[in-house]
Amino acid sequence: MSGSIVSNAFAKKSRNCGRFLVLLSSCAIVLPLHAFAQNAEETDAGTTLKPIILQGDGSPVGPDSTIVARSSRTSSKTDTPILDSAAAVSVVTQKEMDERGVKTFDEALSYTPGVSTDIYGSDNRYDHYLIRGFYSTGQSTFKDGLQVRSDNFTGSRMEPYGLQRLEVLKGANSTLFGMSQPGGVVNAISKRPQDYKFGEVYTTFGEDHIETGTDFGGPIDPDGVWSYRLTAKWQDAKQGIEYSDDDRVYIAPALTFSPSADTDFTLLMSYNKRNGSTSHGTPYSLRGQIDSETYLGEPDFDNMDTIERNIGYEFRHDFGNGLEFRQNARYTDLDLTYEGVFAPYATGIDDWTSIVGNRNSLAIYGHSQRFDVDNQLQYDASFGQFDSKTLLGVSYQKTKLAERRYDGSDPTKPPIGIDPFDPAYSGRDPVIDAFYRDFDDHGSQAAKSVYLQEELTLDDRWIATLGARYDHVKTNSRSLFTQYSPSYISLSDDTSVDEQFTKRAGLTYKATNELSLYASYQESFLPVGASRSSYVSEPKAQEGTQYEIGAKYQPEGMDAMFTVALFDLTQTNVPQYDASYAQYQVGKINVRGIELEGKMALTDRLNLTAGYSYWDAEIEDDILSENIGTRPALVPKHMASLWADYTIPGNGILGDLTLGLGARFIGQTYADNATLSRPGKSNQISLPSRTVFDAAIRYKVTDSTTLAVNATNLFDKEYISQVDNYSYSAYYGDRRKVLATLKYTW
Repeated sequence: MSGSIVSNAFAKKSRNCGRFLVLLSSCAIVLPLHAFAQNAEETDAGTTLKPIILQGDGSPVGPDSTIVARSSRTSSKTDTPILDSAAAVSVVTQKEMDERGVKTFDEALSYTPGVSTDIYGSDNRYDHYLIRGFYSTGQSTFKDGLQVRSDNFTGSRMEPYGLQRLEVLKGANSTLFGMSQPGGVVNAISKRPQDYKFGEVYTTFGEDHIETGTDFGGPIDPDGVWSYRLTAKWQDAKQGIEYSDDDRVYIAPALTFSPSADTDFTLLMSYNKRNGSTSHGTPYSLRGQIDSETYLGEPDFDNMDTIERNIGYEFRHDFGNGLEFRQNARYTDLDLTYEGVFAPYATGIDDWTSIVGNRNSLAIYGHSQRFDVDNQLQYDASFGQFDSKTLLGVSYQKTKLAERRYDGSDPTKPPIGIDPFDPAYSGRDPVIDAFYRDFDDHGSQAAKSVYLQEELTLDDRWIATLGARYDHVKTNSRSLFTQYSPSYISLSDDTSVDEQFTKRAGLTYKATNELSLYASYQESFLPVGASRSSYVSEPKAQEGTQYEIGAKYQPEGMDAMFTVALFDLTQTNVPQYDASYAQYQVGKINVRGIELEGKMALTDRLNLTAGYSYWDAEIEDDILSENIGTRPALVPKHMASLWADYTIPGNGILGDLTLGLGARFIGQTYADNATLSRPGKSNQISLPSRTVFDAAIRYKVTDSTTLAVNATNLFDKEYISQVDNYSYSAYYGDRRKVLATLKYTW
């Protein structure tokens, strides 16, 4: 096969990056000068007091002036306060992300109970995370209430600098959000225009890391009818391992038109370009014998590059008399170039020599298009002692996917092996020449949904929530398989239709204005693929059911929120193959657990975040009997986290000094479950528990200038996050990273 298609994939570095860096550097000069000029004009005109800016802490989408959020639209798609919601909700505000110096989606969620991050260590292809023990990447990530999908291999990573908060709704929630994993959903809220002028420009630098960015906006006209925001970032960095890139260009303009208090329209756009690398592992049996950061990939054939373009809007109109209409819509266009080599199948856990003989290669070139719209009509009314909040929703989403995949390595071609003790790289051409088959895949999926929810409040104490949803999902899949030697071609063309009815019910009792108790029942569903000829019975969607009770405490006179939740979550109809490659839906997984969370802005100087999770996870049914009764891979029993930061006020000569310290504990996990290719005992590879520390120092040089230093994995702890069950390659967690940030705000 000619390698021209592969060889002509777009280059690692964009020629426009340098131009973008110049642009941001210009912003760093021009925008502060504009602010200084404005201050000079005020001084010439006499003493002018700056307005006091009250950020909307009561808003269900933020922004928030502290680490404590009081409301979340994700919990019910209404403005119901978190205290009143019959669900477990965690919110990571922009304030918290700034304090911890968050640079990745994983880092943003790393102090959230009920969420396990860094689960695949040095595999940084996607934003990997578990919610309540279930892998949630790809189907459970949302942005501004609309799903962000990873289809097959075609998916991208989110840019935290473009967000003003992250909301985690835990447990099965298809009644609100449609098809998703049972563990829960993460809804990212984009930065959007504000009704006051603001701005910042910054530069971050560290070992193999430099970035610069800006975020500014405000009203355009004197009446504030039009407002804007522009968020932008450029980054040139490594992922901690040689030859592994983490380069980014992110531009997100936003525009709001608000002619009255009853109507607003916000246009949200973004361009997100990331040049990254694929997963990097080393033989598990050689741990302690070679450096864990040894690079065993192929420098000229190691790309995880994506270009994601989004345009969407949010519209709201209040008709009066309690009736309000909202509509969210977004169109996404995504390109993927995925190229890499990886270790071949290992004969046993102690086999590391297979990688010396050869390596497998994989190339995927994907393009996806997605349109998503969600319409909501809300009616609020009061009837004597009752307050009613009724929500009717109609949504539609359509995804188109095209992927071309190439597999190696051809046993008739020269091998592309590597010696882990003395790596010598083969170059790009031998890797491409080793391809022996390809898949040309095209697919589409359309989902039409209608949902209804009622929140009924009695005497301001009892809040009953009932919801139901109907989803109709049609999936098409067409795949052309070509094998080069010996020559073989096959074509499959499949269509499937899934219909699902899900429901939820919750009851909240407000014992006092500060304390609420709740109980809930929720469901989820996720269709299986369109190709269903191998199923021995009529395929069903994977289903999740959850029972939960909990309590929330929000003390008056203190900016704080404390929550506890106990849950029982089960997923059924998990598809599995038997030895003859017939598919059965016998898989059943149960997770019971408890989650504790506290967020406290105790004073304007002291912030505290604490969390604990206990997961009792078990495979209750499986096609392999040796898995029954064991723990699912990578699911810990215990997780805990604690972060505190304290500000020492300046004295007129010296500025404020903020010190922050955090710790993240992940309990022991197992890297494996038995599979058809690895029959026998399950849970053979035990990965020890780990505690990782993070720290932050921030010094206020002037009222407008700060210098911050943030460190993750402060003591450079070496640990294994995952061992794959195919090649027995170990993937290590992220090592120490220290970054300094100089920021100017106005």
